[in-house]
Amino acid sequence: MTKDEKTMEEQLNEDKLQELAEEEAKAQAKKNKASQKRWYIVHTYSGYENKVKVNLEKMIENQNLGDRIFRIEVPQKTVTQIKGGKKTEKEEKVFPGYVLVEMIMDEETWYVVRHTTGVAKFVGSAKKPIPAKDSEIKKIINRSSSQTQKIELDVKVGDKVRITSGPFAEFVADIIEVYPDKAKLRANVSIFGRETPVELEYKQINKL
Repeated sequence: MTKDEKTMEEQLNEDKLQELAEEEAKAQAKKNKASQKRWYIVHTYSGYENKVKVNLEKMIENQNLGDRIFRIEVPQKTVTQIKGGKKTEKEEKVFPGYVLVEMIMDEETWYVVRHTTGVAKFVGSAKKPIPAKDSEIKKIINRSSSQTQKIELDVKVGDKVRITSGPFAEFVADIIEVYPDKAKLRANVSIFGRETPVELEYKQINKL
């Protein structure tokens, strides 16, 4: 091997080592950033949750903050509503009035999030937001993947309904109490000429 060939080989080795060192430094920097990112809860003005998400995503893109603000979540769940015999599905917010932001907190990211249109404040003190526990965020996000059923019935005390299931199926009953939050009611059923109060779920009746 000539002197020139040796010098060239040494240079290639040095370049390779430099490249490896740079890759290692980038990987370490990425690891360090990952350890700094936390979830924060942002309080929004009423009805501004989705607007805050959109506005903040635009700010992140415009100011190249994707390496410090990672995810913005507005947890929602699918609710099936049964009203008047018709079934519809809609999205409901799991955490109304709040947006979840996964970020590395520093002066710049705090300023960008805090001054996004629709944001009222971070949860925590004005200048020192409190990061949320990962377990709490996991519960909220898991709830957003669930599906629930909500039955709405336009009934009131005094209305007559027909019972469609259960031991009193096909009986006609008079409503005496309504519990909308539980989707239940109490009604009097005439059995052998005697009024008997029974508790029913909305799904067990049809309004007459």
